[in-house]
Amino acid sequence: MAGSSIGTIFRITTWGETHGKAVGVVVDGVPAGLELCEQDIQIYLNRRKPGQSKFVTPRKESDLVEILSGVFEGKTTGTPISLIVMNGNQRSRDYSAIMNCYRPGHADYTFDRKYGFRDYRGGGRSSGRETIGRVAAGAVAAKILSQMGIEFTTYAKAIGGISVNMDAFDKDEITRNPFYMPDAKAAAQVSDYAEKMMAEKNSMGGVVECRVHGVPAGIGDPVFEKISANLGKAMLSIGATKGFEIGDGFAAADSNGAMNNDPFYIDADGRTAKKSNHSGGTLGGISDGSEIVFRTAFKPTPSIAQVQNTVDKFGNEIEIEIQGRHDPMIVPRAVVVVEAMAAITILDALLVNMTARLDRICEFYNR
Repeated sequence: MAGSSIGTIFRITTWGETHGKAVGVVVDGVPAGLELCEQDIQIYLNRRKPGQSKFVTPRKESDLVEILSGVFEGKTTGTPISLIVMNGNQRSRDYSAIMNCYRPGHADYTFDRKYGFRDYRGGGRSSGRETIGRVAAGAVAAKILSQMGIEFTTYAKAIGGISVNMDAFDKDEITRNPFYMPDAKAAAQVSDYAEKMMAEKNSMGGVVECRVHGVPAGIGDPVFEKISANLGKAMLSIGATKGFEIGDGFAAADSNGAMNNDPFYIDADGRTAKKSNHSGGTLGGISDGSEIVFRTAFKPTPSIAQVQNTVDKFGNEIEIEIQGRHDPMIVPRAVVVVEAMAAITILDALLVNMTARLDRICEFYNR
């Protein structure tokens, strides 16, 4: 299977299946000398692990990470870092009834068409559990970025059509409710709506917004390796993602030039800055020094317990009811996945950018 790796210099490869023995990631391109331990990574994994509230899958997993290579005496060695998380609470029997049929909204049918074979136990590589490797690698990337003053604010902006009131934005509220919403009132409305959907054996989608602070101007390339394009690829590679927009996104199509352009000015420190940020922190695919702002849309969880029409691999039309333990909404656990993929993408772009200018290469080696 191709396509399990992403990145140029900071490059990650995820591996494993949801009902296999373990899942994990190999992270290459980490500079030597970074202080790194399991707890640095565990903090991020704890944000995505199941069983945190009644609004996510009740599957109980400790999701404890172990560093297998690339770290010695508490510091990275510059060699590939291998991270593993054991699976300990699989219930593959929940999927035996659907081994020959295609679940609506899942990758069952397309996997069969591509490979002629699929791991029907929870979706195999198509399962959301694959994101453990992404989050673990993202934790490493985020720790490197933090040393450059680059930080992330990531949250659920909307769930089930209920949106955050940005005038009531409270960063501290993000971790106070199970939906990772920065608006307590919106979170309470989502809670009521989620109860209704769960009673109806239904699910809901939503939008995750990520704000990246401290990215310097000049990161990204102007054609195929735009920072915006690579962020889009990273987000769209996450399972259940159905849309990506940066800055004003699709709203820019209803705007005009005078409204959409971001006027420049010289700030109090004598630096070039923007009075607004409709562009979302990028111009021509290159970071402009302002906050990078983007949104990722997630579809409702396809595994619902209602009776649904489908077909089996033998060409028969049938009805199915999905059994097992599933998230009634993906968004709360996807927040940290979005943040991790953003960290991976931005760090890689920063490392690639180090060879962009001859004067800076000469300055580095001649000092």
